[in-house]
Amino acid sequence: MKLFVYHTPEATPPDQLPDCAVVIDVLRATTTIATALHAGAEAVQAFSDLEALFRFSETWSQTPYLRAGERGGKQVEGCDLGNSPLNCTPEVVAGKRLFLTTTNGTRALKRVEKAPIVITAAQVNRQSVVDFLKKEQPETVWFVGSGWQGDYSLEDTVCAGAIAKALWDGSSTQLGNDEVLGAIALHQQWHQDLFSLFKLASHGQRLLGLDNEIDIHYCAESDRLAVLPIQTEPGVLKAYQG
Repeated sequence: MKLFVYHTPEATPPDQLPDCAVVIDVLRATTTIATALHAGAEAVQAFSDLEALFRFSETWSQTPYLRAGERGGKQVEGCDLGNSPLNCTPEVVAGKRLFLTTTNGTRALKRVEKAPIVITAAQVNRQSVVDFLKKEQPETVWFVGSGWQGDYSLEDTVCAGAIAKALWDGSSTQLGNDEVLGAIALHQQWHQDLFSLFKLASHGQRLLGLDNEIDIHYCAESDRLAVLPIQTEPGVLKAYQG
């Protein structure tokens, strides 16, 4: 298993795809996706474009649905939900499809949607991701951070490091790029206090400015959920049943 870390979707090689892509947007899209599926959502369908979400949802008749839209950390007008994982309770999302668009995470999913395997990771479901990768042993694994509007994000990198550390056997042959070691080192430095790291991070600061410390605290909790979101068709994520 050869591991690669890319801090943003724009940093990935434009003419390649991995055997398995692990999309990470800890604050907050992939945390929300994991939480919604754990709470019984039928699926989460990601859209990079807000207008496309509205057009598609208006034609959808297969299951009940909710529109979840976020831009700049705030809920989009006309949507039922924003991007807070804490709103994805069983009472709200069970049995429903969540149509989701966010500032960063849904763009990352779009970049790798044609990879043979696409899963999403956050701190809350870290162990489920580790277990899946150890079982499946894909030849190449990309950890794709979502960043913030094309820039590096600490929280995505530390999550990639938390997963990579559990997979790395210590040999250079597993290291696809130097960013893997950088991510592992960041995790080793901060793993006992991720909440403080997330509050220092630029997007954590944005959420604090929106009086949203409670989401940061939840997103910093490791291994809270035994769920693995996996893509079943382009842009559609369901809970892995393997």
